[in-house]
Amino acid sequence: MAAPPLPAAVAGERFEFPSAAGRLSAYAAGKGPPLLLVHSVNAAASVAEVRPLFEHYRASRTVFAPDLPGYGFSDRGDRAYTPRLMTDALHATLGAITERCGGGPVDALALSLSCEFLARAAQESPHRFRSLALVSPTGLRGGQTLRAAPGETRAMPLLLSALRGPGWGGALFRGLTRPGVIRYFLERTWGAKAIDEELWRYCVVTTRQPGAEHAPLQFLSGGMFSADIHAVYEQLAMPVWMSHGVRGDFTDYRGKAFLESRPNWRFTVFETGAIPYFEVPAPFFTAYGDFLDKA
Repeated sequence: MAAPPLPAAVAGERFEFPSAAGRLSAYAAGKGPPLLLVHSVNAAASVAEVRPLFEHYRASRTVFAPDLPGYGFSDRGDRAYTPRLMTDALHATLGAITERCGGGPVDALALSLSCEFLARAAQESPHRFRSLALVSPTGLRGGQTLRAAPGETRAMPLLLSALRGPGWGGALFRGLTRPGVIRYFLERTWGAKAIDEELWRYCVVTTRQPGAEHAPLQFLSGGMFSADIHAVYEQLAMPVWMSHGVRGDFTDYRGKAFLESRPNWRFTVFETGAIPYFEVPAPFFTAYGDFLDKA
């Protein structure tokens, strides 16, 4: 059965551009200082994950939301999906933002694993960022020490080989992205049964697109996680705001202790799951707005 056509994840202009990370697609809307919004990485990731932010900030900012490689309308080819590839995609997106808005530094927000890519981009090109917002970032669980050689990942090649094994890689992905399974994982992300139904519907459609399994299978094998991310986080010199929730699967942030004494980092905890701006948009926008005002 043919896959249903992929609709736009948010209401705005969608444009495409070439890059070192392959053909990329991004959405743009609004007027004002640029704000970059980066969706997470998982089996069913998409720009729909940042929809409340895109809709809210387009009234006062020029908002940009790229489809990361392997997702949305960007290149979903069968290739290596690594932190380097994802970071290069963000550098390319910043180039596209510069063409449209000029070369000033941008504010940027990322969700979950994409916080690692955004932090690396900011560490490599600090002059391009005014501030960073990291929502439920990875790499900060208790007991982790992630200070490997620069650029080293947490990839497990044997696991990737097994996941991609002849004939069953696609079948495994289809099993993980059945509508009921997607709902189950969103409920674990929310830490509650009441999820965002519009997001769930988009997750189902985007996982049916050709090539949708390539990036997620490498995500499952650890290939997109950075083994040096603690060093990357602590090298950030611009203002950084980290927020997270207290429900669901993503609540262990004991590892953030080494960052709490750094003067450029601020922290907010919401009584929500891992994507607080869906559940408590007004408090989230207030806290983020306060951070931006002081950045």
